[in-house]
Amino acid sequence: MSQHECDQITMSLPAKPEYVGVVRLTVSGIANRIGFSYDEIEDMKIAVAEACTNVVTHAYEGEGKMNVSFSVQHDRLEVAVADKGQSFNLSDLKDHLKPVDADQPVAELKEGGLGLFLINTLMDKVEISNQAGVILVMTKFLHRDEVEQHVDRINTTQPGQ
Repeated sequence: MSQHECDQITMSLPAKPEYVGVVRLTVSGIANRIGFSYDEIEDMKIAVAEACTNVVTHAYEGEGKMNVSFSVQHDRLEVAVADKGQSFNLSDLKDHLKPVDADQPVAELKEGGLGLFLINTLMDKVEISNQAGVILVMTKFLHRDEVEQHVDRINTTQPGQ
């Protein structure tokens, strides 16, 4: 995959608790495929499930949809979770995103705000848009270079030297 090329996977699911697990399995499968560690995948599953649970719990009075988009980049996985039934193109959305402010007092956050703190802790970058519903974009960077450098060091070091 070239630096500017990415794979996009999109899902539209009923905003019901029984579908949160489907999204967790999907993020796990995609993250595993592109080389994230077990711990990183577990963190992503928790963060994405928390974002989906916020949609299920707070977004609708009755029936509704949650739209989830996965953008597989050469160095990261971006996961966007949207409510209010809007489908979206992640690249078009980028201009409207703002970072989640982890220093904002809990009382000033919208309902489910504690979940944003958890998501912010588990992911490398978290952005939000409140235009016509809420869209939360969570990014986890792939640190392949660190692993490769570490592996090289182990392979070239001889015992007793």
